[in-house]
Amino acid sequence: MSAQTDTLPPALPAEPLEDNDADRLRIVPVRRTGQWTAAVAVLIVLGLALNSVIRNDAFQWDVVGDYFTTTAVLRGLGLTLWLTALVMALGFALGTLLAVLRLSANRVLQAVGWGYVWLFRSTPILVQLLFWFNIGALYPEILGVRTVNLLGPVTVAVIGLTLHEAAYAAEVVRGGILSVERGQLEAAQSLGLGPWRRLYRIVLPQAMRSIVPPAGNMLIGTLKGTSIVSIIAVQDLLYSVQLVYHRTYQVIPLLLVATLWYVVVTSLLGVGQHYVERYYARGTGDAR
Repeated sequence: MSAQTDTLPPALPAEPLEDNDADRLRIVPVRRTGQWTAAVAVLIVLGLALNSVIRNDAFQWDVVGDYFTTTAVLRGLGLTLWLTALVMALGFALGTLLAVLRLSANRVLQAVGWGYVWLFRSTPILVQLLFWFNIGALYPEILGVRTVNLLGPVTVAVIGLTLHEAAYAAEVVRGGILSVERGQLEAAQSLGLGPWRRLYRIVLPQAMRSIVPPAGNMLIGTLKGTSIVSIIAVQDLLYSVQLVYHRTYQVIPLLLVATLWYVVVTSLLGVGQHYVERYYARGTGDAR
């Protein structure tokens, strides 16, 4: 083996490249003709679709403009926003409690938390709303008060949506808590912090990075999902435009009014979610 090595010719020293050689070795980017062709084709199709929507008289854009900021529509939009905010606040408060129950070392508390999540995630939200709306058939009176007077449509909507959202919020919060390293809890425990102080001072601030993205999706989903309360005559955004087109028979433009408002609000919520995610991701290298 050494004899063969001795017979090999010595390596030639690398010669420096001349300026003209460097020009010949310039890296040329790959031409992506297919991608650009597909992009142009997609833009053409989108342009044709947008043109057909704008120029189609059946959409009645003048009617959309007339009703877009009417008092009835804005009142319905306000109720939708109020209902969304209240349901999310109550839902996450209850969901956090359920998440703590599911992570408890007590088997009974674990079972209670799991059972709640299982029940309300297994039942359609429409069925839950109709059940609460007809609760008077099971309990005509609660603490001496007739349930017909106690549970109006708005109250039923708040109860039904909150209980439904809490089941999903519990899983979001539980996933965020589990994402926190075990060493953080052990360090907090070694400092003598109680369970609730460990939760609010140590665990939740770090878990928010994992909680915010799904919570933002839940918020947008709840905003759109509140339209289902129109089935029990709650005058939200959708029900308000329905009242108008039942009177004027201008169904398409009034539905466009509701659609545009949902698009505007969800877009603003998406922007807000982006900045909240950046806030909780600061110092991790993922803030962008």
